[in-house]
Amino acid sequence: MSSQQTFFLLGDEPSTARGIVVDPKWKLEELKRAVGLAHHVAQPTGISFHVDADDEKVLNTVEEILKATSPVACRIDGNPVRDPQGPEGLPVVGSYYEIFPDHLGNHYRLFRKYGHVIKTTNMGRTNYLTDDPSVALVALAESAYFTKKISEDHPLFGVKDNSAIFIGDTETENWRLAHKFLPPAMGPKAVRHYTPLMQECVRGTFKVFDELESRGESWNVYQYMVKLASQTVGKFAMGFDYHHFDSVDAPVHSLVTNIVKMLALNKKVTARGGWYQHLPFGDPVKLKEGRRVTYAQLAEAVESAPKSGIENMPLNEAAVKASCVADYLVNAVDEKGEHFPKGLVLSNMLVVTGAGYTTTSSLLSWCIYCIVTYPGMQDRLLQELIDYGISDKTEWDPDLAHSLPFLDAFLKETQRLHNASFQPGRTTKTDVVLPGGFRLPKNVIMIPALYSIHTNPEHWHDPFRFDPSRWETEEVKNRHRGAYMPFATGARSCIGFNFALLEIKILLSELVYRYNFTREGFEAIEYDPEFQLIRPLNLYVTTKRRTEWPAKGADVKA
Repeated sequence: MSSQQTFFLLGDEPSTARGIVVDPKWKLEELKRAVGLAHHVAQPTGISFHVDADDEKVLNTVEEILKATSPVACRIDGNPVRDPQGPEGLPVVGSYYEIFPDHLGNHYRLFRKYGHVIKTTNMGRTNYLTDDPSVALVALAESAYFTKKISEDHPLFGVKDNSAIFIGDTETENWRLAHKFLPPAMGPKAVRHYTPLMQECVRGTFKVFDELESRGESWNVYQYMVKLASQTVGKFAMGFDYHHFDSVDAPVHSLVTNIVKMLALNKKVTARGGWYQHLPFGDPVKLKEGRRVTYAQLAEAVESAPKSGIENMPLNEAAVKASCVADYLVNAVDEKGEHFPKGLVLSNMLVVTGAGYTTTSSLLSWCIYCIVTYPGMQDRLLQELIDYGISDKTEWDPDLAHSLPFLDAFLKETQRLHNASFQPGRTTKTDVVLPGGFRLPKNVIMIPALYSIHTNPEHWHDPFRFDPSRWETEEVKNRHRGAYMPFATGARSCIGFNFALLEIKILLSELVYRYNFTREGFEAIEYDPEFQLIRPLNLYVTTKRRTEWPAKGADVKA
């Protein structure tokens, strides 16, 4: 026979207790799920039961809980429920000057001060952030409690487009269609199909870097990595040649610069509160005009994309035979013989193109930063290339690129400490109690702060030390599964990660094999706080073409 017991969350008044019908035969885990559902506890395994608010004793059986004569108090991971704290801030501007211009460092400081979930308000725009892997996993899961809904407080609101996969809401038919059609074009088989393109693009840069060396000139790493990454993604996405490496002084194509400007303007607009985006002048107007011009340019490029004769070909087959993503999206069909809606092609091509090169250009830049900043890294990468028989005659494929253990560890450590992306935002669908007992109201934005998660001292030993060898340790191999998520996670994680990882490995390897990189100057490297991604602004290097290489090691792969 079932019994009824009442439960409340410690931190709330006992009068908020809710009655739950309990089967005495239940296991404790079943009761936790029932209580969690009633009180919107996202991770009910963290619930513990107590006789009253002041009693630390834990009730460990359903029988004990049913015998309680007063409402049963519930802790979450040993804590009472509570509202996240944060800086009080100043009138009007709120927390703005507590965070900018160094939001990475300041967020880290605020987590140390206020706890694993913090609340900030910048010029009327309220966000919650976390450096807790458990909270991040809850937030990034499409669930009864969280979804990607780009409201006015979301970091992507300025470029929101519900017809596009990355910058639109999850709970729409457009997102479902995009999530059905786009992933095959970026899966492992498709990426293998585009590997020769990556190799071609990076080798096409050599005449420019050779000339820069002959001139004795240093060069801005980010500017040239934008050229390289966009050249690669332009051909992958649209079969489009930006001619970025026709000469040393070849200009960056206006489509590329317009997308960069859009992201910079979006960051400025969304960092300044909801009122700012409605101004009839200044940055909000520039952002709207930038979107109009960029879409027009993109439409022309997509229309001119090369065709490969894949009309009406099934998705998975078309993905490995298409000339580019635009060719695939226009011509491939699903299991019902239906095409991707024409009205969704352009906006999704903007995401493939823009997100593709802005992230990889920043990550490539940080990779070069790491090889010229951290002692021994460039030599170890080069030695591994030699040990694995790689030369200027190598024909790359994914198997080879992913077989290089130090390259893989180096890239992981770069993404851990210098990840380009830092603010995947999710929206609460209802009030919710998070791991640790933090309570959020409905319709607010939670941001897993990736930089702070990746450097959380509770999950990473010596977190600010750049140490690729940590990836070989049992501590890191057995880490919390949410402690490292450079591409986010869940249904809305980055669908282009297969392409991005292979691209970075091939491009970086080719550059390191051919050139020795040296940092120019000793100026502290700055990142741009008013850009959508983390990019080094003032990193300059010189390159010297290698004329000799180290001998192959003794105990290495044949």
